[in-house]
Amino acid sequence: MMIMQMILWFMITLLLYVVFRRLYQIFPYPFMIPVLTCTVILVIILTSLDVSYDTYFSGGKWIDALLGPAIVALAFPLYQQRELLSKYKLEILVTVLIASIVGILSGYWLAVISGYNEMIVSTIISKNVTTPVAMEVASMTGGEPAFAVIFVMIAGIGGAVTGPWLFQLLGISNFLGVGMAFGGASHAIGTSKALEYGEREAAISSIGLSLCALSVSILGPILLSWFS
Repeated sequence: MMIMQMILWFMITLLLYVVFRRLYQIFPYPFMIPVLTCTVILVIILTSLDVSYDTYFSGGKWIDALLGPAIVALAFPLYQQRELLSKYKLEILVTVLIASIVGILSGYWLAVISGYNEMIVSTIISKNVTTPVAMEVASMTGGEPAFAVIFVMIAGIGGAVTGPWLFQLLGISNFLGVGMAFGGASHAIGTSKALEYGEREAAISSIGLSLCALSVSILGPILLSWFS
C-alpha cells in the first residue's frame, strides 16, 4: 500500500508538471510558470483530499532528490560561457556582494517591522539562496530550516514571476543585469527562467546563484549578530 501511494503521488506531480509546462509553452505569461501553477494545484488537491504532507512526500521525495543534480546541471551553460565570465568577473563580484547584503537586510528588516519573532527573523535572511544552503544558514543562525524552504520558494517564484515585468518597466535588457538579477534574487528557479532569455543570461545567473549562496552563508550570521 505504501509503495502504491509513493508511486501515485510521484506520477501525479510529474503529470501536473508536464501538463503545465505545455500550457506555459502555449501561454508564456509569468504567472503561468510550471513551478507556480503546479504548486497551487497540488496544494488544492492535497487540501481537498485531506492528504498530509508526509503522505505526499513519500513519493515527492523522489523528485526532491533530483534537486541537487538539477542545480549541478546548471553549471553546463556556465562552462560554455567561461570566457565571458572571466571578462566580467569584477562586475559579477561587486553585484554578488550587493545582492547578498540587500537580500539579507531586506528580509531582516521586513521581519522586524512586521513584528515576527526571533526564529522567523533568523530564518528569513537566507531567502535569496538555493534551498540546501538556506536550510544550513537557518540552522547556523537559530532559525527553522523547514520555514527557510518556504521563504526560498516565495523568493524564487516571486522573482521569476515579477522579474520580466520589472525588466521591461526599468528598461533592463543587458544579459549581465538580467542574469545577475535572477541568480542573485531568485536562485535556481530564477536561473531556469533566465535560460529562457538565452545561454549567456543562464550562465551569469548560475554563477550569481553559486556566489550568492557562498556569500550569504558567510555574511548572514555576521550581519544578524551585528543587528541583534
